[in-house]
Amino acid sequence: MGEQQTQVQTPTQDQAPTQPHHESTATTSTSISATTIAPTSASPAELSNAPAQSSSPPSKIPFRPRKIRKLSSDISDPKSSQIVAVPETPKHISTSAAKPTKSKLVQQRPLAVVPKIIARSLSCEGEVEIALRHLRSVDPLLAPLIDVHQPPTFDNFHTPFLALTRSILYQQLAYKAGTSIYTRFIALCGGESGVAPETVLSLTPQQLRQIGVSGRKASYLHDLARKYQNGILSDSAIVNMDDKSLFTMLTMVNGIGSWSVHMFMIFSLHRPDVLPVNDLGVRKGVQLLYNLEELPRPSQMDQLCEKWRPYRSVAAWYMWRFVEAKGAPSSAAAAAAGVSLQRQQEGEPQHPQQPQLMDPLNILNIGYNPFHFHFLICCM
Repeated sequence: MGEQQTQVQTPTQDQAPTQPHHESTATTSTSISATTIAPTSASPAELSNAPAQSSSPPSKIPFRPRKIRKLSSDISDPKSSQIVAVPETPKHISTSAAKPTKSKLVQQRPLAVVPKIIARSLSCEGEVEIALRHLRSVDPLLAPLIDVHQPPTFDNFHTPFLALTRSILYQQLAYKAGTSIYTRFIALCGGESGVAPETVLSLTPQQLRQIGVSGRKASYLHDLARKYQNGILSDSAIVNMDDKSLFTMLTMVNGIGSWSVHMFMIFSLHRPDVLPVNDLGVRKGVQLLYNLEELPRPSQMDQLCEKWRPYRSVAAWYMWRFVEAKGAPSSAAAAAAGVSLQRQQEGEPQHPQQPQLMDPLNILNIGYNPFHFHFLICCM
């Protein structure tokens, strides 16, 4: 029996060095397990492919690193398929053992870097020209409008409190009627420099009614002045606020809606990326520009005009000019009726509709709608 055991062990030791150095991990692990549990009565043929017995106990058999084991083709752990291959494959591991799909995961596609345009105030030198070049490149349909019309100018600036006061006084009035009331209001305050929160609060509703200001508008003016006096608003805070915060704060003032805030941001603060989604003229311009069957809803405007960022204010100005060249939108008749009804409820005097279009420079001077249509909705 002793001679027979010697003959069995001898071929095993002779064949051990011939084991391929690049054998896959799965084959190696299986061979080791077979050697550990093989009975002593195994035939030489069964042991000829097994590696040499290690002198250390089976519990101390060295394991391969964790990442290498996860690259084996015989892994039963379902989570292991989510492991990405290590950048450098060890020399003793055959690359054919790894799944081909994992090599694709290692490759990272370079992301296209689109430079973000940081728009400045439209009153900054050269900013309007930059806006026009941008709009030409992103929307070829705007190019003919830019060629036909003179570029807008944003060179005047009033203090935010004065501009907001003007917006309230001009709401839902024809340009001539609004200018008349505003002139009397300025005289009552002692000039534009005298228009301050304290001065406005000192004016009674009766005094304001005598110059043509309705009782409701008088309450709007007082609410604006009180928010300034209480520190909720200030000229410096308004100038430095971002668009979203400014919209939230100003719509807290009674009588100032989204339309008024958008007009204030464009024509008084010269913000470059304001889209008046509730403005009938801008919506009609978008309908004509893109040949839409129906007037786009305010909720659709952001998606339709996304390409204009970050100069949507300038694009909106061209929408006004576009509709002006086409004539008054026929769909404004319903809006005119609605505003007339509201004016009757507020007790404001009626003014005949004046379809003449107003010069854009005059619009910038008052800071609002580029149409002379008093029926455009001012506070929605």
